[in-house]
Amino acid sequence: MNILAEIRSRFEPVLTEWTDDPSSVIEMLKASQDAKFGDYQANFAMPLAARIPDLKPRDLATQIVEKVDLSDFCEPLEVAGPGFINIKLKQEWLNTQTQNLVADERLGVVPAESPQKVVVDFSAPNVAKPMHVGHLRSTVIGDANYRVLKFLGHDVVGDNHIGDWGTQFGMIIFGYKHFLNEAAFDEAPVTELARLYRLVNQLSDYHATKETLPQRENDIEQLEAKLKSLESSADQTDKKIQKQEKKLKSDIAERKSDVRSMQEKLTELEQNEDLHSKAVAFPDIARQARDETANLHAGDAENLALWNQFLPACLEAIQNVYDRLDIHFDMALGESYYHPMLADVVESLKQKGLAKESQGAICVFIDGFKAPFIVQKQDGAFTYATTDLATIKYRAEELKADRVLYVVDSRQSEHFQLLFATVNEWGFQNLELQHVSFGSVLGKDGKPLKTRAGDNVGLESLLDESIQRAYAIIAENDDAKPEGPELSEDRRQEIAKIIGLGGIKYADLKHNRDSDYMFDWDKMLANRGDTATYMQYAYARVCGIFRKGEIDRVTLRENQSALKLQDETERALALQINRYSETLESVAIEARPNYLTNYLFELSNLFSTFYNQCPVLKAEEEQVKSSRLLLCDLTARVIDNGLSLLGIRTCERM
Repeated sequence: MNILAEIRSRFEPVLTEWTDDPSSVIEMLKASQDAKFGDYQANFAMPLAARIPDLKPRDLATQIVEKVDLSDFCEPLEVAGPGFINIKLKQEWLNTQTQNLVADERLGVVPAESPQKVVVDFSAPNVAKPMHVGHLRSTVIGDANYRVLKFLGHDVVGDNHIGDWGTQFGMIIFGYKHFLNEAAFDEAPVTELARLYRLVNQLSDYHATKETLPQRENDIEQLEAKLKSLESSADQTDKKIQKQEKKLKSDIAERKSDVRSMQEKLTELEQNEDLHSKAVAFPDIARQARDETANLHAGDAENLALWNQFLPACLEAIQNVYDRLDIHFDMALGESYYHPMLADVVESLKQKGLAKESQGAICVFIDGFKAPFIVQKQDGAFTYATTDLATIKYRAEELKADRVLYVVDSRQSEHFQLLFATVNEWGFQNLELQHVSFGSVLGKDGKPLKTRAGDNVGLESLLDESIQRAYAIIAENDDAKPEGPELSEDRRQEIAKIIGLGGIKYADLKHNRDSDYMFDWDKMLANRGDTATYMQYAYARVCGIFRKGEIDRVTLRENQSALKLQDETERALALQINRYSETLESVAIEARPNYLTNYLFELSNLFSTFYNQCPVLKAEEEQVKSSRLLLCDLTARVIDNGLSLLGIRTCERM
């Protein structure tokens, strides 16, 4: 049962007496942060009273309380302070609710009454390049949302919209034709294709930098001249002039720094004889690579053959990473699948009067946006925007989707705002589109996580290191046990995978997805604090209790022992267990897995407090022992289920 939803449903009709839109304030009724204020608390009397002359919030709260009936499961409501409404569940009712969970495989989580067809678009790497740490967030955030929505009873489609048709293939094809190391390609095709991509990109960047540098240097000269003029002719005591000078000096310093970086980049390449000779040989490499992309899209036989040759190995390499992370998709229709539909998309936009020509390109102009949505370039090539529109049309018409989640980093926010606005104008108003944005993974220097060579950290190497570090911790702890090691080598390896991979996932998911976060090995794998390991230890501790007491958990549930909450720590733990349903609903609505990690961390903390204060196996009475064992079992089941929805496994021994 979703207790919070039930309480809110009782308040909403009452609130219509003071507002036409109760939904605007009902979310101010939430779980209490402090048990002394009850189990739930509402503070909507304050903003509602502010709209009504001469009505004090406390008086309004009193009037609301008099009209709301929660007597079947709550103690009499209390009005506190300036107008807070405190709500406490009846002890016997909470006791019964918790008892009901014992035989409930879904732990009180009722499937959605009106399930939606939801497409979760996540991960979406570009093929022909190894997956790196930048793909981690989209992959694990998307997977967690997919799992939660599915558990709640929605019809969910996980779609890996892979980049298998974009400009990177033109660069790779050009590199293959001119710079291929055949032996390296035969041994490790994806690694060689990635090298070719980086090489062509590096050479293209060299020429672009070389072309841009004179203009940058000229800009600095103009700014310096402006500053010199300001310093020589202006009143130096004028604060406005001083502010302008300060701004100019800052701009000059910043641009000089950029120019130095550009010069260093040019010098570094020019000092490499092999790279410099390639740069000299192909001064127009960026255009040539674009031509290879255009030829591919136009159906050029040679380029299509190369594309078909490259793709299987690239997809296999990506799948290896997904297999390790236990990530699964229902479909993986890449950009190439939608290419035949793009011309019709542009024509449809034209017919509806949305797309028009602008400087040779076909664009959609949306009120409120400065930039147009370009759907066809001057040279006739289609864009990512066109592909995204075709994909939405397919999902709406073929998949019959009600909602689509795009798990893509926050740097693409403007693109999705334009995309969603265009789709709405195009005629898909009933389709709910949500950009599930996220920040970057940072190193300890506060910058995006890179290798010492400046490359993105490879995702496979990250997983390897996490497992190795977890193994070292597990082996050390196991070797230090008073009666000697308990785990076989195979078991140590298996637990290391569970802990290592779980640690990486949880470290990402526990943060507000909109924020950047700093990658820290020590914190990630610690068995204390807000880590997956801490939850996994709580689960293993429960298993240890039952193992020590030689008690079968399934038999305990089937015996229907009476559960009775006596100690305050028992009540707090039971209340948290009963809040599982409302937590998952919050995750599903806002696509924020950190709500679930916060919940599990608090559950594990409450279990630790309960365990330290309430003897379980050594309880004085058999009935008390059985009751506490049931609480332990419920805690473990919720931790296990909750972590599984985050894509994290548990183990009975650690």
